[in-house]
Amino acid sequence: MTNNNLGKDPSSFGEWLHELSQTTQTWFLDEHQAREQALRTSREIVRNSANSIRATHRGEFQTATHLLDEITVLTKSINDILEYHPRVYYAGFVEDAMKEYAEAAATLSFVRGHTPPSLEELGIGAAPYLNGLAEAVGELRRYSLDSLRQDEFDRCERVLTVMDEVYSILVTMDFPEAVTGGLRRRTDAARGLLERTRGDITLALRQHKLEKKLRSFKNHYQITNRFFNLSGRLSKNIAAKNNE
Repeated sequence: MTNNNLGKDPSSFGEWLHELSQTTQTWFLDEHQAREQALRTSREIVRNSANSIRATHRGEFQTATHLLDEITVLTKSINDILEYHPRVYYAGFVEDAMKEYAEAAATLSFVRGHTPPSLEELGIGAAPYLNGLAEAVGELRRYSLDSLRQDEFDRCERVLTVMDEVYSILVTMDFPEAVTGGLRRRTDAARGLLERTRGDITLALRQHKLEKKLRSFKNHYQITNRFFNLSGRLSKNIAAKNNE
């Protein structure tokens, strides 16, 4: 479509340019401010998520829960950007923060033996939620190794079962990377962590059983040795009395 008045009325063209400049300046300024706000909030979500995970590993569940509650408030504020500035929301850094949130929430729930909150309860999308679950597998491996050092073998096997169940869900998500946000790569990494953890636990269990058998054999040997020593002393006493 052409504007026949472009050459005939320069003042009208100038007004159009001025209006265009004002409109776009306002639009860009608004989006820039939304982006800066989203960046600040995303950094705070990532920081609180990391602190929540550390608190979970230390067994400070109340602190971890409090940090997750703070993230929930931050998430609601950042979700308001989605309605007016979807380009900012889907630029990448917001969903990365949501992924960290999902990882922290899942880690706390798994460690405590609870079912994690749903993606609707967290207020995040499917892609960051599943990617967060995939990264929580790594935290579960860390928790499992810590439990191994404390000889908590039942806990290790429970955690291994959770890791296996999470992987069994992740591996069914056969969609393009542009849709899942890199889920396939994280699923492959989760599989490696799962298999290494399975091997570590299996080796530790076999070693523990061997140590129990060795202790049992040692105790049996000590009892038998004491019995023979006692028998020997009794025999000597009897022989001595007979010689008298």
